[in-house]
Amino acid sequence: QVQLVESGGGLVQAGGSLRLSCAASGRTFSRDTMAWFRQVPGKEREFVAGIIMTGTGTYYTDSVKGRFTISRDNAKNTLYLQMNSLKPEDTAVYYCAARDTIVVVRTPTLYDYWGQGTQVTVSS
Repeated sequence: QVQLVESGGGLVQAGGSLRLSCAASGRTFSRDTMAWFRQVPGKEREFVAGIIMTGTGTYYTDSVKGRFTISRDNAKNTLYLQMNSLKPEDTAVYYCAARDTIVVVRTPTLYDYWGQGTQVTVSS
């Protein structure tokens, strides 16, 4: 059974930091493109960051560039998102996702596997 399990969410003040983790099991994700998305109630799921299988190519939505860093440890089958200088508008449920191809895309429906999400709340 394929599973993606996110952790590391929580409540933080504006300007603070959090590190999200996504542990994958049930298959080897080292050949997959992986990504972080986020969603707030009433809005569509939004691409945050993506990373290719080697970890050498990373992509970000404009609003998080310079503040968030996506990385992966293929030996541990784990994806990370380091979030610094957090803002109240970063508040959302954050999801990790995996795609069985080499290309990072920003469309959520093109991802094959999803975690259950972890809540990130940034207070002002």
